[in-house]
Amino acid sequence: MSDPSRESDAEAKARRGRNIALALGLVLFVILIFVVTVVRLGGNVAERPF
Repeated sequence: MSDPSRESDAEAKARRGRNIALALGLVLFVILIFVVTVVRLGGNVAERPF
């Protein structure tokens, strides 16, 4: 007898694909925010006094 609450291989593969896509989108968003911040602060941000 099979357990109806157990997900199929196709459902598990689809869930994994969505998780990878979500993680990739999050990483790209963080990179975009970093690039925009660096551009707005300018190239001399490393030379600023504390």
